[in-house]
Formats: sequence, C-alpha cells, structure tokens
Amino acid sequence: MFYTPYFLWLALFVIAPVGLIFYYSFFNIRHQFTFDNYATFFSSGTYLTMTANSVLYAFLITLISLVISYPMALVISRLRHRDLWILLVILPTWINLLLKAYAFIGLLSHDGLVNQLFGLVGIPTQHMLFTDASFILVASYIQIPFMILPIYNSLTDISDSYIKASHDLGATNWQTLTKVIFPMTMPGVKSGIQIVFIPSLSLFMLSRLIGGNKIITLGTAVEEHFLTTMNWGMGSTIGVVLIIAMVIAMMLTNTQRKRRRQA
Repeated sequence: MFYTPYFLWLALFVIAPVGLIFYYSFFNIRHQFTFDNYATFFSSGTYLTMTANSVLYAFLITLISLVISYPMALVISRLRHRDLWILLVILPTWINLLLKAYAFIGLLSHDGLVNQLFGLVGIPTQHMLFTDASFILVASYIQIPFMILPIYNSLTDISDSYIKASHDLGATNWQTLTKVIFPMTMPGVKSGIQIVFIPSLSLFMLSRLIGGNKIITLGTAVEEHFLTTMNWGMGSTIGVVLIIAMVIAMMLTNTQRKRRRQA
C-alpha cells in the first residue's frame, strides 16, 4: 500500500502519456491505422536533416555547458562559503524560461543593450538575434546550472585524503586534476550530460524565440504537427523517435556506482 501513490503517479503521468504517443504514431491524419508515418520519417530528407540538426545542437549545447560548468563547479567546491555560491547558481532556475528568453531578446536585438555598448566603443551594430550562435548561447546559459549541480556533488564527495596522497606522491596540480579528480567525478559528469543533452534534443520554444524560423529541430516539428497541421500521427512518430534517442543517450551515459563493502 505504501507504494500505491507512486505507481499511480507513474501510470497516469508517465506510462499513459508515452503509451498514447506510441498509439497515435500508428494513425494518419484521417485516423486510419498505418505504418506510413515511420516510413515517411525515415525516407524523408527533411526529417532526417531535422534529426541531425537536433543531435548537433544538443551536442554543442552539452559540450559548451560542460566546458563552462566543470571549472565553475571545481572553484565553487573549494570556496569557504560554497553553499551560498551554489545557491546563486541555482537562483536563475527559479525564473520562468519564457522571461529569460525575452530578456535575451532585449539584450541581443538590433537596438538591444549589447549593440548599444558596441556603439559606445565604435563597433558597428551586429545582427546577433535569430542566429545559430545566439540559440546555442542562450540554451547553454539556461542549461549550465543543471550541469554544475551533479558535478559539484561529485566533487564534494571526494575526500581530501586522495588529493593529499596525490601530492605526496609527487603529482602536480594538473596531474591530480586529470588523473584523480576528473575520473572520480565521472558519475557527476555523466549525470550532467544526461540532464542537459536529453532536454536539448527537443527544444522548441527557444528555437522559435531566439532562433526564429532559421532553427528547425524535431521539437519545432512536433509543435508544428500538433498545433498547426493537426497531424497528431506524424507528431507522435517524431515523439517516439525522440523518446528512443533519449533512452539511447541514457544507456550510453548510465552510471552504476559500486557499493562499498562494509568492514
């Protein structure tokens, strides 16, 4: 009886929605059972290009987030008031995603703050909004806190005795980082990759607001089919492909921590 609410929650809000997506993927726009949706997806150059773009954007967003987040997490883990600093990292996640997107529109637009600062130093006005670079930049900014947290947790789990032992054996700071600290924080890195890469595969609101019509991903295709063309079957098919891609990503970055034997 204790687990009944959890199983009920999973059944209603996880299993049932996923089941409906799989179910609708086998029906066309006339509500006829068919496998044509899958045949169309895997034979269409447009959908395959969207898939490649989605994976590429998700990879770049994850890579940039990791490159920025790991040094930040490493520095924060060594600060005296690290709980306060990690709280400051978490604070932006409390702000609505739509508000953050419009804030960046104000910063990067033609008459935005960034171009005004450029004008003060004599740099010509730059077209930054509705580009691949702006989309990747904003998406990476939003995902960075979610990359920092698991890496930070892994860093704080490392005992100082390992660091001292590494230095006692003659290792430099760089050798200690690459041979001791980084391998021991791989579970946190893999968790961060999961948390960032999987949602980045299906971004659609940011691609609309920041990327404009130039950024076409599977997430925007799902939105288009469900809200505009009303082809729920094709939209569900793309959703199934995204679910499979997410499962593959989770399997590739799965971490199994070894249980320590109790003495």
